[in-house]
Amino acid sequence: MVLLVDDEPQLVRALGINLRARGYDVYTAATGRDALHTAAEHPPDIVILDLGLPDIDGVEVVMGLRGWTAVPILVLSGRSDSADKVEALDAGADDYVTKPFGIDELLARLRAMARRNPSPEDQPVVTIGDVTVDLADRRVRRGDQDVRLTPTEWHLLEVLVRNPGKLLSQRQLLQEVWGPGYETAQGNLRLYMAQLRKKLEPDPARPRHLLNEPGMGYRFEPDR
Repeated sequence: MVLLVDDEPQLVRALGINLRARGYDVYTAATGRDALHTAAEHPPDIVILDLGLPDIDGVEVVMGLRGWTAVPILVLSGRSDSADKVEALDAGADDYVTKPFGIDELLARLRAMARRNPSPEDQPVVTIGDVTVDLADRRVRRGDQDVRLTPTEWHLLEVLVRNPGKLLSQRQLLQEVWGPGYETAQGNLRLYMAQLRKKLEPDPARPRHLLNEPGMGYRFEPDR
């Protein structure tokens, strides 16, 4: 079931028709408070959420949902400032689409969420091309050879692979890996991501698994 939260009736109607035509059950809400109430009454499988709601900000809705559920949240944003989207990601949103958007792109994002692999807690060995990452043993191997990572490289990789398909903001990663006071140290993040790609990606110049959303953050895309 998809919970669609937006106060634009034409968009809700058009998107609802497209989603139902593809087999989704759809509940709708026009305000943040209605969204939280509906989610509690009918727990959704995916939430599509506009940030600009008439009563409370969409970020508050994300935080309210994250208080009790890990449901995937796809943010819709008509705001041009990426800081708004970063704030939503920091609050717990999984991905974003900027308005105006193509329906094919949005549906592709939903399919990616729906087919997301089980969490690495249930599947502790993750594949990156010809590299295997064993989260339980904290070991990275290419064939029979160990791939040596520094403690910081390992910590960054672990955070990414434990959130497959999820866009993690630069601020999130810096706080998680380097700690308080490093939220603006994007140079550190770029350096260590480049090192991880060099060690793990088949073609570091054209990464397929350790991906960057410019100005936003990074995501780990597992093998399909």
